[in-house]
Amino acid sequence: MTKKLYLDDLRVGQRLRSKSVTVSAQDIISFARESDPQYFHVDEEAAKDSMFGGLVASGWQTGALSIKLLIESADPPLAGPVIGVEADIAWKLPVRPGDSLRVEAEVTRIVFPRRHVDRGFVSMNIMTYNQRDEVVLTQSVKILAFRDPSRAASSAKRETPVAGSFPVG
Repeated sequence: MTKKLYLDDLRVGQRLRSKSVTVSAQDIISFARESDPQYFHVDEEAAKDSMFGGLVASGWQTGALSIKLLIESADPPLAGPVIGVEADIAWKLPVRPGDSLRVEAEVTRIVFPRRHVDRGFVSMNIMTYNQRDEVVLTQSVKILAFRDPSRAASSAKRETPVAGSFPVG
């Protein structure tokens, strides 16, 4: 089993890569019926007359799949839970039935708050690609991540942060 990454294991510039998942027409329709019931997400025939020219996944489904890929299949995986704090999202291309999505994330900033020795914040740029290596979604996120319990207590006494991180009060 691959070791899971805690906040203490992350470094600025580090990249995480996921496995891929293929999105079916039924996946798109099922998600949309529950969460984004626009005709180009739920009706293959009507979607042909849309600006997309066919059935496409909801952008929210693409975002949710991206986070699921990051949490469940990143190599190496993050130790959970991973809690979102902020996000800036841009949809670049529609996701269509049969597209296979994968995620690459780069750690851009790490913050170890002095008042919370068990957790901190990680900023990441996340890009979701289809099977043609086209970017379909970009996200700049800040997540709350947890420290390795065996290391958090001992580092509470230390004033010097881990390299590449920023202490805040």
